[in-house]
Amino acid sequence: MMSQPLFEKVAFIGLGLIGSSLARVMIAENLAKQIVASTRSQKTLDDAKALGLIQAGYSNPVDAVQGADLVVLALPVRATQKVLQTIKPYLSDSTIITDVGSTKGNVVDAAKAVYGEQLPSGFVPGHPIAGAEHTGVHAGKVDLFANHKVILTPLPSSGDWAVQKLIQLWQAAKAEVICMDVEKHDEVLAHTSHLPHLMAFNLVEQLANREDNLDIFRYAAGGFRDFSRIAASDPQMWHDIFFANKKAILNAVDGFEHQLAQIRKLIEDEDSQALMGLLGHAQAARQHFNHMLAKRPLMEKNKVTTQQFTILPGKKNFQGKFTVPGDKSVSHRSIMFGAIAEGTTHVTGFLEGEDALATLQAFRDMGVSIEGPKNGEVTIHGVGINGLKAPKSALYMGNSGTSMRLLSGMLSAQQFDSVMTGDASLSKRPMERIAKPLREMGAQIQTTGERGTPPVSITGSQNLQGIHYDLPMASAQVKSGILLAGLWANGETSVTEPEPTRDHTERMLRAFGYKVKTEGNRISLQGGGKLVGTEIQVPSDISSAAFFMVGAAITEGSDVTLEAVGINPTRTGVIEILKQMGADLTVENERIAGGEPIADIRIRGTRTLKGIHMPEDQVPLAIDEFPALFIAAACAEGQTILTGAAELRVKESDRIQVMADGLKTMGIDCTPTEDGIIIEGKGKAGDWSAIFTGGEIESHHDHRIAMSFSMAGLRSSGVIKIVGTETVATSFPTFTELANQAGLPIQVSE
Repeated sequence: MMSQPLFEKVAFIGLGLIGSSLARVMIAENLAKQIVASTRSQKTLDDAKALGLIQAGYSNPVDAVQGADLVVLALPVRATQKVLQTIKPYLSDSTIITDVGSTKGNVVDAAKAVYGEQLPSGFVPGHPIAGAEHTGVHAGKVDLFANHKVILTPLPSSGDWAVQKLIQLWQAAKAEVICMDVEKHDEVLAHTSHLPHLMAFNLVEQLANREDNLDIFRYAAGGFRDFSRIAASDPQMWHDIFFANKKAILNAVDGFEHQLAQIRKLIEDEDSQALMGLLGHAQAARQHFNHMLAKRPLMEKNKVTTQQFTILPGKKNFQGKFTVPGDKSVSHRSIMFGAIAEGTTHVTGFLEGEDALATLQAFRDMGVSIEGPKNGEVTIHGVGINGLKAPKSALYMGNSGTSMRLLSGMLSAQQFDSVMTGDASLSKRPMERIAKPLREMGAQIQTTGERGTPPVSITGSQNLQGIHYDLPMASAQVKSGILLAGLWANGETSVTEPEPTRDHTERMLRAFGYKVKTEGNRISLQGGGKLVGTEIQVPSDISSAAFFMVGAAITEGSDVTLEAVGINPTRTGVIEILKQMGADLTVENERIAGGEPIADIRIRGTRTLKGIHMPEDQVPLAIDEFPALFIAAACAEGQTILTGAAELRVKESDRIQVMADGLKTMGIDCTPTEDGIIIEGKGKAGDWSAIFTGGEIESHHDHRIAMSFSMAGLRSSGVIKIVGTETVATSFPTFTELANQAGLPIQVSE
């Protein structure tokens, strides 16, 4: 509640749903010393007084606006000019004039007809996007605008002082305030509000004119009711809106007719694949946009929507056979390569986490027809190496560094320009490491964030040249981005790594029939070949399995088997390190799936782990698993030292510092170093008592940090709260469900 009111006197011209709701907000939040209104209906004024919404009511607007420092035009848009003409002589230079109409161009035209080209600096048109089934002064609600958007359309003539006061007013109503220009507002509303209303009126009219209309309406199901509900709106209001926003609405109708003709033709031609692609793209787009908009607050300072995990103390059993979700790296690549292959690619075991879905959405946005995912199955109808189309807008990569770095290579070689954006976490991650070698190949790529971070802008170029690149640091993403650009480049492209990194790109390119040479640490390919659609079985992700491996290794009497886990030799560092620490771990039933080796991994809690100096040759092979391994080290006997892992500082968070902070919170003595950490383990041979004291952990929205500290709950004497766990869904959507089944109850709360 404001201590000093924002306004001395507020005058409403018109007092229906919107006006009376805003008056209720002003009273509840003490925003005005005096509120008055003018409207033609004496009953409305009497009712508003009886409700305590206004101190005085007038039939003539001139009486209402004298001495007002805020005038709110809450009346039909068509009446704006006449009212402004009437009240103009009685307004001072410091009066703010705003309105609540759903079209803005005609409001500005009305003001210009009264004031000429030089409009008053207090004039700021506005549009609260909120409504209710009922109208009138009694229908007003104090929370009508809460969590809704209010669009202000300041003009070049509008004073900052007036705009700022209106922003304060609407924020007090708990609305999200957005400023945009008048033309943009009318175009956006034409597509998102005016066109749907026009279509609803049109459909109901079409059906009402049929001879069997009674039957049609009698048997109409929920879909018809939901779609046609908005045709019950006020005809006079919509008549006015359709004329007021004529130009933008007619453009929207043209676009709709064009799209309708396309879908009509697909049905007429029985083009199953294209129709499936269109419907799938539309469905995914709606889910994707809902998801992005729900996540939106993550990107706004001071407004973070987070989830948290709570784990209560107490002895726990940790047992069972589990299939963790599909490998994220392989899932990403199956979409990317399937999209540019010739023919159809069928994928099973696809990880339906947010990162991989961001890749899938990006290729849908580039015109690729993709069915699924459904129960881990995806069918991709490849468009060939030169078949991608320009996306209509920026490609949103969510939290996924893999998507952004690999796609940087692919997009650099296309004919069209593109922009990639990401969420708050991805927007802090370094992208120059891939941009630099791509520029050497002739790519036009810019990292437009501060310090070489996203957004990434790419100007299409079709004459990339192959290069021989020595990777300054081991990075599978950078290696893959360069090799993918090399598919389109002239001549040979090769990458030499300082030490081996994940080779999923090389393996999968071969599975798609593309020749890739590996000689020691040098990987090369010739540009200009083609990929052929194939079957891909995605193995279970060893990075996700690692949390359960560590959980079982630190828990007395545990017995956990993780089925069909990818044991690609470039990823098995976590197995090697846990074995060196003395874990009772066996790799069983080894086999090959989709070019990748897989096996079942069994871990039993039979002995206390020992602290070790983690072997540096295993560091690149376990880079994503270290947060989990730090939990194992805390439960081990003696000191564990990690060196050569500077890369951990530029992951989704600075994983060395964030893990060290969390371990200290929970009573573990540790020292972060430039390229690693020293952890003093608290374990004692044969003693399985609690190691951690509990506490509140800030995960910095890093999924692996959140899941690692969850496993500490197996050996904690106090309650563990982990904040910022909503990103766990990016890589392991079933994490809490499987942890609960295994015997680690995790409570999830928003």
